[in-house]
Amino acid sequence: MQLPSDTGSTRAHLEDNFAPVDRERTVRTLRVTGRIPAELNGRYLRNGPNPVNGSPHWFLGEGMLHGVRLRDGQAEWYRNRWVRTAKFDGDPTPLYDPATGNRNLHVANANTHIVGHAGHLLALVESSLPWEITDELDTLGVYDFGGALTDSMTAHPKTCPVTGELHFFGYGSLTTPHVRYHRADAGGTLVVDQPIDVPGLTMMHDFAITERYVLFLDLPVVFSLESAQQGTMPYLWDAGYGARIGVLRRDDPAAAVRWFDIAPCYVFHVANAFDSGGVITLHAVRYESMWVGSSSAFDEDGTLHEWTIDLTRDTVTERALDDRSIEFPRIDDASTGRPHSNVYAIGTHHLTAYDTNSGQHRTHEFGPDEPDEAVFVPSATGAGYLLLFVFRAETATSDLVILDAGNPSAAPLAQIHLGVRVPTGFHGNWFPDPPAQSRPLPGLTSS
Repeated sequence: MQLPSDTGSTRAHLEDNFAPVDRERTVRTLRVTGRIPAELNGRYLRNGPNPVNGSPHWFLGEGMLHGVRLRDGQAEWYRNRWVRTAKFDGDPTPLYDPATGNRNLHVANANTHIVGHAGHLLALVESSLPWEITDELDTLGVYDFGGALTDSMTAHPKTCPVTGELHFFGYGSLTTPHVRYHRADAGGTLVVDQPIDVPGLTMMHDFAITERYVLFLDLPVVFSLESAQQGTMPYLWDAGYGARIGVLRRDDPAAAVRWFDIAPCYVFHVANAFDSGGVITLHAVRYESMWVGSSSAFDEDGTLHEWTIDLTRDTVTERALDDRSIEFPRIDDASTGRPHSNVYAIGTHHLTAYDTNSGQHRTHEFGPDEPDEAVFVPSATGAGYLLLFVFRAETATSDLVILDAGNPSAAPLAQIHLGVRVPTGFHGNWFPDPPAQSRPLPGLTSS
């Protein structure tokens, strides 16, 4: 995945495949190379910025969802739709009220992720409340857990595969506490709202859970009033802030967080974490620094990294697992919070599958083409699949590519030719159809 870098252009995030598309489409005739596995019945949905009238930063464009419907070995449609938030509809209300400093949590781009929980599809951006979406990608409105959530919601919530609980946090309040930890039960009721003590307005983009703990990343990319006044991303590197990992017990969320100092760095995305015998292992993409002096470009290389926290000895150690530049790590979500063996990440022109047990990796090269985030989909008959959008440089169009997760270096199982371009974006998920004997939940119907 190519990130917008400082090439001398102040419009790098609006050029090449970062450039927005100008309209919504539904394409029902899709050419396929190879064979779509018949067991893939559902929708692959991905979110990303698609600014309507330009944008001062890649992270700030209006959200657009891109989706492909698969059923019985066929690709039924490709569809793209803007997330029609109040901001998209022209509401001029600023995120922060200049008179009071309070946040207007209904102001959003909703451009970062789309997740499902308790029968709801939620388009997310970390500065605001979620926006609920239908399975046809229409916008229903703000979702606030029945009025219980009065905070923003991270774009990277974690669903516990054992309990079905949704763990998430909100950050960005100008007053303390700057961070709050939240948990919703499997039915969608908000059951935990806990302040987390951090010393400043850190940009906490992601976090992790294990079977027994929640991990918070308090890192030195911090709110900058100067950047905010310039209208761009209001965060910069602060060399004096420090860096640490916080550990909170899941069974006692009101307890004090245990903090462990680490070498200064930044993390956008976590792969996973797990605990065993009082030792926590965390895998994430680590940057030496980020946005030193300017938040306009991504000129650092992120590499897969491991932190080991020994709760008995009160120590933390860290090591690089690879030196290649990658981003957007994903796992089989059934392993969230539990030991995992495979991490799938993308780089410029390649996808890399890491075996974190053996230290080996396998790579799928895309030549001149650009892959987006790869999402793991389980299989009843094999190792599983990887689904991802790939931008084809020669045709300036995009494909949905299906790889065998057990042999990711091999030729694709299928390539669904969309005939249109999907701009480089952020995160998505596979939403399977409900079993035929089950009554469809809202947002997960199989029409």
